[in-house]
Amino acid sequence: MSFTSSITFDFEVFSAAQKRWLEVSSVSNFESYQANRLKCRYKNADKKTQLCHTLNGSALALPRIVAALLENNQTPEGIRIPKALQPYMGTDIIK
Repeated sequence: MSFTSSITFDFEVFSAAQKRWLEVSSVSNFESYQANRLKCRYKNADKKTQLCHTLNGSALALPRIVAALLENNQTPEGIRIPKALQPYMGTDIIK
């Protein structure tokens, strides 16, 4: 379906083991393409009927996220947890 999107953003992580970037998610703006086929409409403030615009977003490829975190944060002491994730992990390092 990507040929119908007006813009797509891919989210990628670097795999140290594979020495390349791997896509873990994407978000696409389809403007009115999908809404037209669905006949998904709304009335604006002027009571004029218009087509909705649609967004598609895939979930994260969790195994790739975990692999990237493990590969890119290894230290001799253990795996250092990024600051943004420390409140959820309850620690700053996994030994």
